[in-house]
Amino acid sequence: METNADEQRFTELYTRHGAAVERYVRRRVVTDEVADVVSDVFLTAWRRLDEIPHAKALPWLYGTARRTLANAHRADRRRSSLVELLASQPWRHTHDHAESQSERMALALAFESLTDSDQEILRLSAWEALSAREAAVVLGCSAATFHVRLHRARSRLRQRLVDLRSAEQNDGSPSPQRTTETSVGRADA
Repeated sequence: METNADEQRFTELYTRHGAAVERYVRRRVVTDEVADVVSDVFLTAWRRLDEIPHAKALPWLYGTARRTLANAHRADRRRSSLVELLASQPWRHTHDHAESQSERMALALAFESLTDSDQEILRLSAWEALSAREAAVVLGCSAATFHVRLHRARSRLRQRLVDLRSAEQNDGSPSPQRTTETSVGRADA
């Protein structure tokens, strides 16, 4: 249970070292990611406050920042690989190669615009081919909850595809009639 002393120590830790940790992170990631990484570092510090050595708090925070950055870089690489994999997935109804490539790119863009949570749900279902029960175990929820989340994630993906196509048509570029059935869009599980 957190005490007032813990809160005071954490506040002092942040006040004393927050700017240094931010500078450390800023030199290693793009500006948009700095606040998230620094927040993760201090969240870890809060959770492990008792493990932080008083005399060596800054090096401990730098080490935590380094590991947080490594985790973020690994996640980015996995995300990029998965987007490439998604773009290379075969489609059920393709009529012409150019249309097929356009659909893959649209699907990859739509998928990438989803939240991490929606992406993970779709990955577990479509790429890992897990049953609802197995995927529910991975996510720590019931099979019924997974079904609801999967339905919602698929709906959001379909809507993103529709939005992308509408934007493409509004830009004046020709867009032939396309089918939206993909391995992600089918109601399985």
